[in-house]
Amino acid sequence: MAVGKLSGQEKRDVLGTHPLFEGLPVSVLDRLAAHARIASFPEGDRIFEKGDPGLSLMLVLEGVVKISIFSDEGKEVVLNLIREGEILGEIAIVDGEKRTADAWALRDLTLLVIDRRDFMQVLASEPMLGARLLKVLSDRLRKTSQQVEEISFVDPRYRLAKSILKLAAVQGVLQHPEPRITMTQKELGQTIGLSRESTNRQLREWAETGLLSLEKGGFRIRAIDRLREIASTPAPKHDSF
Repeated sequence: MAVGKLSGQEKRDVLGTHPLFEGLPVSVLDRLAAHARIASFPEGDRIFEKGDPGLSLMLVLEGVVKISIFSDEGKEVVLNLIREGEILGEIAIVDGEKRTADAWALRDLTLLVIDRRDFMQVLASEPMLGARLLKVLSDRLRKTSQQVEEISFVDPRYRLAKSILKLAAVQGVLQHPEPRITMTQKELGQTIGLSRESTNRQLREWAETGLLSLEKGGFRIRAIDRLREIASTPAPKHDSF
C-alpha cells in the first residue's frame, strides 16, 4: 500500500484497525475516511508545538513521533513515542484547547489526519465512537500515572530496561536475536527523565557484564532475556543512582 496515495477504502481500512475505530459501522468509517488527509514530515521536523490550537487527530501510518516538553532551562523530557498504528492529538481534539506538548518526527513520518470539526460532527451522531474515545483517553491517563509513579519511586535501572525494550519494538527490531537500538544516550535518558551521565553510567555497567554493547549512534542488546528480567521486576528507587 502506497501510503502517500490512499484511496477512500484504504483510509477506511486503516482507521478500522485502531481500537478507537475498530468495529464501527462501515458508514461511519467512510464518513471519517472521506475527510481524512495524508501529511508527511521529514525526520527532525516539528509536527506541532505546545500551545498550538488542537485542530486535528492524527494516526501514524509510517515512522515514529516523539512527544516531549521543555523546561524553562531548555531541558527536554520525552513523554511518549508514538509508532505506526497509534494515534496522537486525542486530548486536544476533545476540548479544542491548546496542545499540551511538542510533537516531533523521530523518523520520516506519514500521518492520516482528521480535522477536529469533521471528527466532532461524526462523534455527535455516533455514541459508540464517544465510548471508544473515553477508553483511549483513560488508557492514556493510566499510562501517564504509571510513568509519574515510576519516575518518583522506581529504580531507574528498571525504567531504563523497559525503555530500551520499547524502543526496540518501536524501531521494529525486537524480534532480532541481538536488536540494535539507534538512539543517543542523551535521547534515551530523556525518555525516562534521566541525565545523560546517569544513562551512560548504567549502559557502561551493563556493557561490562555483556548485557549489551555500545556502538556509534546507538547500542546493541546482547542478552535480551536478562534485559527482560530486569524490566519485569521493579525495585525501589535508590538515591545513589
